[in-house]
Amino acid sequence: MKVAIYGQYYLVSTEPIIKDIFVFFNKNNVEMVIEAEFLKMLYEKKIIHEKYNTFSSHKELDKSFDMLISIGGDGTILRAATLVRDSGVPILGINAGRLGFLATVQKENIEEFMQFIIEKKFTTSERSLLSLSCSPENEAFNDINFAMNEISVSRKDTTSMITIETYLNEEFLTSYWADGLIVSTPTGSTGYSLSCGGPILTPTVKSLVITPIAPHNLNARPLVVPDETEIKLKVSGREEQYLVSLDSRVASVKNESILTIRKTPFHINMVEIPEETFLKTLRNKLLWGEDKRN
Repeated sequence: MKVAIYGQYYLVSTEPIIKDIFVFFNKNNVEMVIEAEFLKMLYEKKIIHEKYNTFSSHKELDKSFDMLISIGGDGTILRAATLVRDSGVPILGINAGRLGFLATVQKENIEEFMQFIIEKKFTTSERSLLSLSCSPENEAFNDINFAMNEISVSRKDTTSMITIETYLNEEFLTSYWADGLIVSTPTGSTGYSLSCGGPILTPTVKSLVITPIAPHNLNARPLVVPDETEIKLKVSGREEQYLVSLDSRVASVKNESILTIRKTPFHINMVEIPEETFLKTLRNKLLWGEDKRN
C-alpha cells in the first residue's frame, strides 16, 4: 500500500497524532510519501528522523497512490484538494483541528480507523467542485481556478455594500445588494454558507447553494439550484475592485468583470469510514439531540 501524507504542524497536540500514524504505517509496511514542506517541518520539530520520499506538486500524485492522508482540520483538506486535483486519489482527513465536517477521523480512534484503511474496509464519497473563469482574464485564477467548498465575492476597502448582478444559464435572476455572495457546493454548505443562513446539503446532492452575505433586503434568501447551472456574476460598487475567494485563496478583481462559475468535470473522492458517516458527524458537530428538553 502507498499513501501520501500532507499536513500542517500548528498545535502541540498534533505531535502525538503524527507519531501514531507513522508508527502504525511503518509497523504495517505501508509506503509513505510525505509532502516536502510538511516533512521539513517534522524534521525541524524532531518529530521524526527517518528518511522518506517526498512530493511537492500535484504532478507527482498519480494513480500509484492508494490514498492521501490529510492531518489537520477542514482547511488542510481544502489545501490537499489542490494537490490531488483530477488524479482521483482519495483523501482521508485526520482531525487535529476543532469543528471538522471533512476531517472526520478523531485522534482518539486513529489506530482503529487506520486498521480499516489497511484492510480496505472503507468507501469513497464523490465531492463536486466549482471552477471559476474571469473576463477579462485575471492571472490569479490561471493555475488553481477551482474550489471544493465555495466561491465567494465580497466588498474590499469599504463598508459600503456591493451590487452583484446574477444570471443563471444566461437568464437574469436578481441584483443582490449585500456585503457579498457565496456560491457553495454541497460539501461547502456546512461552511461559510451555513454561517450566513444557508441550508445544509448532504454531500451527494446534485445541487449548489447561492447565499447572500448580509443583504440589504431581508427577502433576499438562499437559493438552491441544480449543479449543472452556469452562474454568471457582475459586481459593481464604490471601490474599483472587490474580493473573490476560492476556499481560502483570495484575489482582487476589477469592477464590471464577468465571473463564470461552473461545476468542474472532475471530483474529489473523500474516504468514508463505516463508523464515521456524514449524518453522524452532522449530529455530533451541531449537537443535535443534546438538548434534553426535546
